[in-house]
Amino acid sequence: MGFFDELKLDPGVYGFNDLKPGDWYNTGAIVVSESHLINFAGISGDFFDIHMDPIFAKNNGYKDRIAHGLLVLSLIDGLKNRAPVSLKAIASLEWNEWQFIAPVYIGDRILAKITIKDLRVTSNSARGVVRLMFEVINQNDEVVQKGCNHLLVQR
Repeated sequence: MGFFDELKLDPGVYGFNDLKPGDWYNTGAIVVSESHLINFAGISGDFFDIHMDPIFAKNNGYKDRIAHGLLVLSLIDGLKNRAPVSLKAIASLEWNEWQFIAPVYIGDRILAKITIKDLRVTSNSARGVVRLMFEVINQNDEVVQKGCNHLLVQR
């Protein structure tokens, strides 16, 4: 077992005081479907051609339509919330430094590696903020998105 394996969190429920910087875990995976793309376009109103028109996508250097970046972020947040590692979350406070690195296509299988970047206490002694660093990884082990989520967690 290597050093980084020792920092991998076992399945379970964790509060603020149970975590330390460097701890990490993987979410389960999801396959991005055409239904995800179409439904997200309907909900968000984002019918931009790169998501809806395969000819437009191919004429602009992509192999097919690509999933909305915010769709992928939404799917990853859902995977975080049902991962085998559960944080005693109260609320998501912030998403920042988010980067769309590579396209995600219909049929791609994605998951997230989530690493505890740092923790800070709040003025309320019953709560703390955990900064989670996300790497969204596809079936080819390529990082397609990454960024940070500030999560309010029970202490």
